[in-house]
Amino acid sequence: MLNQFKHLREAAYEANLEIPRQSLAIYTFGNVSAIDRAAGVVAIKPSGVPYSELKPEDMVLVDLENQIVEGTNRPSSDTKTHILLYRHFPTIGGICHTHSTYAVAWAQAMRSIPNLGTTHADHLVAAVPVTEVMTDAMILGDYEHETGNQILDIFKKHHLSPEEVEMVLVACHGPFTWGKDAAKAVYNAAVLEELAKMAHLTLQLNPATPPIKQALVDKHYFRKHGKDAYYGQQ
Repeated sequence: MLNQFKHLREAAYEANLEIPRQSLAIYTFGNVSAIDRAAGVVAIKPSGVPYSELKPEDMVLVDLENQIVEGTNRPSSDTKTHILLYRHFPTIGGICHTHSTYAVAWAQAMRSIPNLGTTHADHLVAAVPVTEVMTDAMILGDYEHETGNQILDIFKKHHLSPEEVEMVLVACHGPFTWGKDAAKAVYNAAVLEELAKMAHLTLQLNPATPPIKQALVDKHYFRKHGKDAYYGQQ
């Protein structure tokens, strides 16, 4: 089976190494996973292993019931959150969780990141949502599973599409991002950190800055996304 899922392990491994390359976390903070939808298998970073020591074969394989399929390491402590998102967001192929500074600051402030300019609008049509704060019962129960539930709840509450909004802040915790594959999930984590930083600086300069007008949101988002997109090369 090690050879059967070699590509999946390597995809997860390379995506995890991109976290420190992009300065999205230090030491062992954060994790990335990749899924093989046909097989129902997820490759995820082992818990507590420094990025500098990771090897492709260290990636742990788990199924969508949170059972280890293959691997001698413990999977990331956030595995249940990843699995729940894979089960409820069927189009995503990779998930990233980091502790990047500015995104965490917004999460700790329990504030969504408003859409203030065209850089934000290039990537998503809405504010970056922030979840509700967990109840004590949720924290003392199945914590990582409930973290996933908090994300699902905020998307349901605001009628958000996980294809259009590929990022979220978990209140008092930090960001989760996803995409078509593990590489895109980390890309979105880097984008989120920049959006968080830009919004922070903008609101320092002018705390009364309003959200960007809808016409600009539509122009910038849809020139890069959808059937009429014309940004970039074909």
